[in-house]
Amino acid sequence: MSAARIPEHLPHNACAAALCSLPGMTPARLRLLLARHSPPAALAVACGQHDDPVFVAQLRTRSRAAHDDVDLRHRWEGHLVAHPPERWLEVLNDTGVAAVLRGAPGYPECLHDDPEAPAVLFCRGDLGVLHGRRAAVVGTRSATASGLRFAHDLGRALAEHDVRVVSGLARGIDGAAHRGALAAQGEPAAPPIAVVASGPDVIYPREHADLWERIAACGLLVSEHPPGTSPSAYAFPERNRILAALAEVVVVVESRATGGSLITARHAAQRDIGVMAVPGSLSSRASEGTNRLLRDGVAAMVLDVTDVLVALGLDSRRAENRRFDPRPLPEPDERRLLDLIGADALTIDELVLRTGDDVVDVAVRLGRLERSGWVLRSGGWFVVRQEFGEVNR
Repeated sequence: MSAARIPEHLPHNACAAALCSLPGMTPARLRLLLARHSPPAALAVACGQHDDPVFVAQLRTRSRAAHDDVDLRHRWEGHLVAHPPERWLEVLNDTGVAAVLRGAPGYPECLHDDPEAPAVLFCRGDLGVLHGRRAAVVGTRSATASGLRFAHDLGRALAEHDVRVVSGLARGIDGAAHRGALAAQGEPAAPPIAVVASGPDVIYPREHADLWERIAACGLLVSEHPPGTSPSAYAFPERNRILAALAEVVVVVESRATGGSLITARHAAQRDIGVMAVPGSLSSRASEGTNRLLRDGVAAMVLDVTDVLVALGLDSRRAENRRFDPRPLPEPDERRLLDLIGADALTIDELVLRTGDDVVDVAVRLGRLERSGWVLRSGGWFVVRQEFGEVNR
């Protein structure tokens, strides 16, 4: 096998893309290489043309068997022979993808000092979008209809308050939040930010092709994988650290007991980034994870966009010299209970009979209404508080 050729004066972005394309090149290995070498020199080290005892020692520490590090570097050299580094100039130009190295102009400041910062980011769109307030909205792919509706409405409301919605462009909650952000009306309407687990040009899932193109056109789409990279199982949980680090607050709308959105919440908590969650029915598997986050005190509760704006320090309801209702607006299922109670006083049993809903669901809704100040409990009876007037519909 002929030796890999590292052209002199090859631009750093092409070298970086070639490095990221090497099979078995993990984010940690890439960070170490590029922290010690320029991209062309890092390529030479990767394929064994230059020596770096520290990098070799790191490979051996993580190898499963003796000489795995030598085998890996042989694989890398073979890959560079089959895929010459200079071809990446054409690939980046043809796909409209920018490769931005950590420490270079344009690399996100909010990622720069992160302990797991990607050494290279591949971007479509405007990196300047990151210069604004940012809230991540994440959740399960197997979302309920009400969860999808809430994520859409929250994404739209955040964008209308000039808050960038950061999400992963996955099925379910992620896609709904981004569609909501793109549906925002008026000025300013903040552009969305997507963090994906494939190359920025490899659309996954395919049904989100329109979302990818719209976000790339008006917002920002980022990945740590070069163009042409297909999504893999390990890439989804890894990208969640980037998603969390780009946000100022992470909102989990729906999550099962385990899942990627809980990984994002964990990464956020580790970085001292606020975590928030939307409570859900105790009988819904789609709300197991969010309800546990709330129960364990990991997350603050989100009932509407105001809660997120308050967390970001953007609540402007008191800005004008007028009376205002500080209570979060009730959700549709909560409004229904308020309408049924009206001017009467009803018990849980009466509300269960009138709604036909499960007693636990009714009790949870009444608990939320009581905590937010919409109803008062007197013994076993519930009445609507009237101090603030009618519900704003």
